[in-house]
Amino acid sequence: MRALGLDVGSKTIGVALTDEAMIAAHPLTVLQRVGHSGDVSAILALCVEHGVTDVVVGMPYELSGRSGLRAKRVGELVQALRAELPPALKLHEQDERFTTAEAQRVLIEADVSRQKRKGVIDQQAAALILQGWLDAQRRSPRGVPSP
Repeated sequence: MRALGLDVGSKTIGVALTDEAMIAAHPLTVLQRVGHSGDVSAILALCVEHGVTDVVVGMPYELSGRSGLRAKRVGELVQALRAELPPALKLHEQDERFTTAEAQRVLIEADVSRQKRKGVIDQQAAALILQGWLDAQRRSPRGVPSP
């Protein structure tokens, strides 16, 4: 069992993957956005390649917790994914507020150069989104992730 985490931006999608024990999330890759159907195809291909059972999409809510324009745009991709995912794959939404800032901090602390940070920030943010979902799942009484 593995889970795939997605940090959806306007030009790229950062992707992270759990280990097989679903304990830790690790950055995987960055996909270039090509439109909903192409994005969904690329995500499904990664799910098949890595034996994924759960897909976790970061939702960029506003600081107030409301859905703004960015969350609505990500929601469109979520709807396209829901329409194409096989029943065995479960789709989850995870609040992603502050993950890009946190990813930036982690990379700076790791002394990653500014140039290299540009190439890995999205997948690092995806790993933080996925790790947050994993941690919430462990805290949940029945192992079911919190909304």
